[in-house]
Amino acid sequence: MLDVQKRLAAQVLKCGINRIRFDPDSLEEIKEAITKADIRGLIGKGIISRKRLLNTSRFWARKRKAQKGLGKQKGHGSRKGKKTARTPPKRAWINKIRLQRSYIKSLRDSNSLLPDNYHDLYMKSKGGFFRSLRHLKLYIEEKGFVKNRQDK
Repeated sequence: MLDVQKRLAAQVLKCGINRIRFDPDSLEEIKEAITKADIRGLIGKGIISRKRLLNTSRFWARKRKAQKGLGKQKGHGSRKGKKTARTPPKRAWINKIRLQRSYIKSLRDSNSLLPDNYHDLYMKSKGGFFRSLRHLKLYIEEKGFVKNRQDK
């Protein structure tokens, strides 16, 4: 029943048969439509319509992206790949060396560090001797390089 009308409507609306929707109150009127012109008239009246496509919604993807913009949803469970995939080793090195160099320069500029000690620390930093700024500070403290103890 109404298979022909459904097929014609699908051709007119350029979609599949399963996407055609008939208004349940106007089934008698639809039964009388036997040509494409009749079908077009019913489409114009809104008696025959096309159902929307049920695609995957982007709502959650957009929401997740907004959350990530705020720095959320970036914990261990959300990460894929190695640590070096998210922060390349070169970028990690740049961050570390800049921090160490700026610290020993600030010590030198405040006359807390002798030029020889500064050079020694600079070259050790360059060679990757210090794991972190904390390690550098610990080394300076152990060796007693700093004259006055205001920079701690």
